[in-house]
Amino acid sequence: MTGGPDYRWRLREVMAARGLFSTTALRPLLAERGIGLSPSQVYRLVAEKPERLSLRTLVALLDILDCAMDDLIEPLPSRAGRRGGPGRSRRPG
Repeated sequence: MTGGPDYRWRLREVMAARGLFSTTALRPLLAERGIGLSPSQVYRLVAEKPERLSLRTLVALLDILDCAMDDLIEPLPSRAGRRGGPGRSRRPG
């Protein structure tokens, strides 16, 4: 495994903060926004850290949960200790 960028997926936490405690409650809300996912896909989206996620699905989640991208995706410092590029700030760790 490389020391590249990593992130923490916080969908379950944000859902709980909004009173959504089951993946079955999320599926019809996604469907209302044109996102047709199977029950198992929705479960994996909530329970696991996605490696690939369509922007349409991400935008639908932001709309459903009335949140921003940084509420769902928390960048983590790279293990290699790389510095951010110009203009990028790093959170104290």
